[in-house]
Amino acid sequence: MNILALVSGHSVATTSNSAIFIATFLACLVEMVEALTIVVAVGSTTNFKISLTAAAVAAVTLGVIVLAVGEPIIHFVPLRIIQLIIGLFLLYFGFKWLKKAILRAAGVKAKHDEAKIYEENVNKLSSIDQDTEKSQKLKFLKFLNTPIKREGFYMAFNGVFVEGLEVVIIVISLSSANKSLGVSSLGAFAALVVVAIAGLIFTKALTGVPENSLKMAVGIMLFSFGTFYLGESIKFNWPGADLFLLALVGGYAIITLISIISVKKIKSRQH
Repeated sequence: MNILALVSGHSVATTSNSAIFIATFLACLVEMVEALTIVVAVGSTTNFKISLTAAAVAAVTLGVIVLAVGEPIIHFVPLRIIQLIIGLFLLYFGFKWLKKAILRAAGVKAKHDEAKIYEENVNKLSSIDQDTEKSQKLKFLKFLNTPIKREGFYMAFNGVFVEGLEVVIIVISLSSANKSLGVSSLGAFAALVVVAIAGLIFTKALTGVPENSLKMAVGIMLFSFGTFYLGESIKFNWPGADLFLLALVGGYAIITLISIISVKKIKSRQH
C-alpha cells in the first residue's frame, strides 16, 4: 500500500512538474521571439556584437532578479500565502493573454506581425542622427562610439528586458507555488536555447511562429494554474490532486473555443 502511494505521489508530482515546464517554455518562447525580433533588427542595422551584448546584459539582469526574488519567496513565505498571491497573478496574466488571443482568433484584433515590428525597428534606428537622453548615458562604453550604436544598444537591452520581465514574473509565480524554481527555470532556459538557435539559423524575424496559438495555449495553462493554486490556498481538495490540472486545461480550452465562436458570431451580426 505504501509503495502504491509512493508511486502515485511520484506520478502526480511528475505531471505537475511537466505542466509547469511546458507552461514556462511556451510563455518564454512567445516573449523571446518578440525580443529576438528587436535584437535582430538592431544587429542588422548596427552590428550583432552590439545587439547580442545588450541582450546578454539584459538576460543576466533578469536571471539575477529571478534568484534574488524567487529563492527568498520559496523558502521564507508561507505556502498558503504564496498560493493565494501567485494564483491571482496567474489568473491576471492568463486572462490578459487569453483575451488578446481570442480577439485575434475571432478577427476582432489584428494579429501580431513580427515582420512589421522588425521593419519598424530597422527604420527607427536608420533615422537616428543624435542621442536620446537615455542613450547618452552609455557614452562611457567605448565600443558604442556613435549615436546609432548607443541607441541600438539601449533598444536591444530594453526590448529583451521588458519582454523578459513578464517571463520572470511567470517563472517565479509557477515555481513559488510549487517549490520548483529549477523546473520553471529549465523551461525558460530551453525556450532561450530554441529561440537562440532559430535566430542563428534564420538571422531574421521569426515570422513563421504561430504566436497567437502559442499565446492561447499559454493563457489557458496560466489560467488553469491560477485556478488550481487559488483552490489550494483555501485548502480545497482537488479530485486527483495535481492531475486535476489536466481537467482544468481541458475545460478552459473548451471555454476558449466557445468564446472565439461567440465573438465571431457577434462580429458577423454587427456587419
